[in-house]
Amino acid sequence: MRYALRHLTRYAYGAPVDLGYHVLRMSPRETARQKVLSATLALAPQPSRDSGFIDHFGNAARHVVVEMPHSAFSATLEAVIEVARRGAGALPAGPSWEAVRDAMRDDGFPADPAVAEFCYASPLAPADEAAGAYAAACFPAGRPIVQALRDLTARIRRDFAYLPGATDITTPVAEVMAAKRGVCQDFTHVMIAGLRRLGLPARYVSGYLRTYPTADAHALRGADASHAWIGAWCGPEIGWLDFDPTNDLVVDQEHITLAWGRDFDDVSPLRGVILGGGTHGVEVAVTVTPLD
Repeated sequence: MRYALRHLTRYAYGAPVDLGYHVLRMSPRETARQKVLSATLALAPQPSRDSGFIDHFGNAARHVVVEMPHSAFSATLEAVIEVARRGAGALPAGPSWEAVRDAMRDDGFPADPAVAEFCYASPLAPADEAAGAYAAACFPAGRPIVQALRDLTARIRRDFAYLPGATDITTPVAEVMAAKRGVCQDFTHVMIAGLRRLGLPARYVSGYLRTYPTADAHALRGADASHAWIGAWCGPEIGWLDFDPTNDLVVDQEHITLAWGRDFDDVSPLRGVILGGGTHGVEVAVTVTPLD
């Protein structure tokens, strides 16, 4: 399936900004199932300095500097993305979850050494005790890891209320666990925190969902904005599988991957430091339109 993707992020400032330093992660990744056919990123005002780099997790990033007074800053991504289906047939069961856990804590390394770093706590996805106890109910002894992950994905969708505005990106996992409400990044952090508490590697994936008309029965929670889900390591034979706890889905053809890291802080699409500006507001608009 080919999609036309448009992502606008615009900051409007209450007072002029004299200097702005920004880091952008708004370039979709190439993966085994995803191809970037075209992509342009328009910035306004034009930065005086603009340099690209690949971060620790392999995400394409840009560091830009605006050295002139300005009352707004915007970044607009326009891209055409091709996403292949995950594949027909049932999901593999995978090894027992304990086998995956034990491979992470041996004195050797997993097949991909970079996997192990996703077992450890991060600022927004700590190995939270309550999240671990919640996840543990889906991981009885000897259960195949993919079955357990599928169960936990469904349980979060069932037990947590999707309520935009109830949280922000700084809301701790413990608070989300207590209130049982939030949005996609909250549910993603909860699931990652629970898996890390069990000693399992999990990463935060940012991206987009296919846009449907609001009243369409197929519409997914979290569309029309940046979305988030988890990637879980299921052993070297399967590798990474992605799960969307906001919508109780195994990620497939209606998700577009932007970036991944330990938690949201590693993949924020746009962040920076400004001199001046006073109070400010932010506008985010995303559309993902099928071309096929």
